[in-house]
Amino acid sequence: MAEGESACDESRAGHSRGLLSTLFYRKSKTKPNGKKPPVEEKKPYLEPDYTKVRVVDFDLKELVVLPPEIDLNEWLASNTTTFFNLINLQYSTVSEFCTGDTCPVMSACNTTYYWYDEKGKKTKCTAPQYVDFVMSSVQKLVTDEDNFPTKYGKEFPNAFDSLVKKICRYLFHVLAHIYWAHFKETVAMDLHGHLNTLYTHFIVFIREFNLMDPKEIAIMDDLTEVLCTPLPPAPQNHVTER
Repeated sequence: MAEGESACDESRAGHSRGLLSTLFYRKSKTKPNGKKPPVEEKKPYLEPDYTKVRVVDFDLKELVVLPPEIDLNEWLASNTTTFFNLINLQYSTVSEFCTGDTCPVMSACNTTYYWYDEKGKKTKCTAPQYVDFVMSSVQKLVTDEDNFPTKYGKEFPNAFDSLVKKICRYLFHVLAHIYWAHFKETVAMDLHGHLNTLYTHFIVFIREFNLMDPKEIAIMDDLTEVLCTPLPPAPQNHVTER
């Protein structure tokens, strides 16, 4: 009888230890190091009702492919300048909402961007300051004849592709910030279709000419996957004439 009670007690003790171990394991999974796991931010710009809105319904890759009779650098210069103007215009629609109070840092998808001046000095600044640095810097570059020549016979600099990559990286940061911090205002003004189309066009362009490292744009991969997937054809109403 004593042996039976001892075995029973051991069984109960083992069961209790297993239960405590399970509870502790679950607790440690939900609160590593005593901290709550980070809550994933909601991304309204991924909602189907918004992603399906575009201002064009054709394959944007047709717009970025290098025409056979055009010089590559000329094509890159033309498109880069156009994207600069369009993204600058898109940001201007939400600039009144992008202030030092609402956007104390330049961020997108939990990533903070820092500005590096010509001497390589790293500066943490507000989003409007960062965007102002970007637009002023790019404006200076694209209007400089030594960097973006427009006169006949003027050669492009040897490192022109690196210059274009630098500009595209800055412009991507601005687009990502608009989606992350100001998509609500963009929808309120019914401009999300324009933003979606601009973003898709830009991504297709940089992919076509390998202008950005995939790691640099990975923070927006979920949106890129949705927007760069062709929309299904709209249903057609067939009317039978009698």
